[in-house]
Amino acid sequence: MSLRFTKMEGCGNDYVYVELFTQSLTLAAAPALARAVSDRHFGIGADGLILVAPEPGSDGRMVMFNRDGSRGRMCGNGIRCVARLLHDRGFASGPRLRIATDAGAKEVELHLESGQVAAATVDMGAPELAPERVPMMGPATVLEALDQRFAMTALSMGNPHCVVFLDQDLDGFAVARYGPAIERHALFPEGTNVEFVTAVGPRVLRQRTWERGAGETLACGTGACAATVAATLRGLVERGVEVAVELRGGTLRTRWDADRVWMTGPARTVFDGVWPD
Repeated sequence: MSLRFTKMEGCGNDYVYVELFTQSLTLAAAPALARAVSDRHFGIGADGLILVAPEPGSDGRMVMFNRDGSRGRMCGNGIRCVARLLHDRGFASGPRLRIATDAGAKEVELHLESGQVAAATVDMGAPELAPERVPMMGPATVLEALDQRFAMTALSMGNPHCVVFLDQDLDGFAVARYGPAIERHALFPEGTNVEFVTAVGPRVLRQRTWERGAGETLACGTGACAATVAATLRGLVERGVEVAVELRGGTLRTRWDADRVWMTGPARTVFDGVWPD
């Protein structure tokens, strides 16, 4: 059975999207499909696979799989694209959508220009700072990985994040060396996403991300939110102001208010196709 798919991206964080409103796929088959379609040489090429399914009480459900076939609970760039897909295909009406995820339901507002989606804002909810909710094996602000000691802040934005602050140029930093070591560090029983961050100014952060189960990606929406929270806790940016998080694939706008984090960014359709199965 062949499957229709749409490849979409948000700041270069690209996924293959399969809608399950008019076609079917078992969850048991999804990990193998994620690995196959994500392959950048023998597949479509993506950071993973996202299924978009009906959900009672919501406009739809997002089920996300990383490039290695592991299941993720939340994807900030992905949920913006899910909202656009639901809108563009007519599965949802109106600019405000409610999307169920493994990390709970999220509210998304689409920003339309001449009827077309230009960007989307996601209510990402409150960050989880308690170690057991990350999860992390006890409180820690310094992490040793390979031959380096890093100042870090761990938190969850629906999935675990370890935000590492650097005083050096990110372009020359060995993300591919230290990312896997931190992702699989004993502090994180379920592994973690890793954000390498420098503060450019009181409202600008620069970030590179090593994603759990995917490797380095051009952008990470939950990671940008995690970086904003961590930088605020360290006094590098102000609470309640909009922060520009500069990623390798573009810029996301984030804000940590009194009790929740907001993220705004693009959601773009690349192409449609059919995957023969």
